[in-house]
Amino acid sequence: MSCIRLFVCGLVVVLSAGCRAQVSSVTGPSTSVPARSSVDRRIEVLIRSRFSVPPNYDVMLGNKTKSDVTDYDNLPVIFINNDKQTTINFLVSKDGNTLARMEKFDIGKDPALAINVDKRSIRGNAAAKIEIINFDDLQCPYCARMNMELSPQTLDHYKGLIKIVYKDYPLEQIHPWAMHAAVDANCLADLSAPAYWVYVDYVHSHGSDISGPHPDLAKSFLALDNIAGTVGMKNKVDGSKLATCLKKQDKSVVYSSLKLGASLGIEGTPQVFVNGERLPSGARPVEELWPAIDRALKAQGIQPPPEPPLVTAPVSGKAVLPGH
Repeated sequence: MSCIRLFVCGLVVVLSAGCRAQVSSVTGPSTSVPARSSVDRRIEVLIRSRFSVPPNYDVMLGNKTKSDVTDYDNLPVIFINNDKQTTINFLVSKDGNTLARMEKFDIGKDPALAINVDKRSIRGNAAAKIEIINFDDLQCPYCARMNMELSPQTLDHYKGLIKIVYKDYPLEQIHPWAMHAAVDANCLADLSAPAYWVYVDYVHSHGSDISGPHPDLAKSFLALDNIAGTVGMKNKVDGSKLATCLKKQDKSVVYSSLKLGASLGIEGTPQVFVNGERLPSGARPVEELWPAIDRALKAQGIQPPPEPPLVTAPVSGKAVLPGH
């Protein structure tokens, strides 16, 4: 489960978001159309069935060209709806019996393997070889669940073998105070990493209290600032610097993180990466999270710790500010 900004998938996405190139239309009446080969028809039927192409879309097959794959030709397939069209390349065997899709990926330039986490607060062992990056929304209930899965449960299990870093990804369309919370969290992070994590834990576990029974953004913003002030005081941060930062509400760092997330195709939160391995978005239970961490450890030549009897973290539960 995840908090989703734009939930769209499958081939229809490509169709609806495709280039708006004009499609040439046939002028004048026509009493007949060219007959199609049986292979072309079978290909169209297969594509329509497998990709759930809407019935109001036309499917046209382009001219085959030589491919880099032995015994296969390139076959462009054009999907048309009114003034929209897009082309997706398939492979078709020379005997006409097999249709395939192949994509090439530059493994040397995978952006997920080079997510910039400079100056971000680290939870766990900063020298650990396994880095868990979580794109987080402080108002997202599924992010709150993920936060509990990561700390203390996962941190305790791996005991110094991992480090956790959060990147901001507030979905303002559905979480109106998430941006303000992210800015406040970053104000604390600039002054004290421990204060940052106390704030993150507290906000995640008190979301309903911050929203209030009758949503009022001004009251939510004030509550977030008050929590940040209390956390800062308990962690002995410079109160004047914190107050100035909270008042300024500089969103530039958050916007930079949002831009990075968008470049990675992130549409929902939480979104976790384990040493570059992208997990499905949403709150991942330890049954899915830990195997990914184990794979990363083994890739580094490190034997993962044995799994204890599994106890799943509860959905609810609230962190308490020190002294409260």
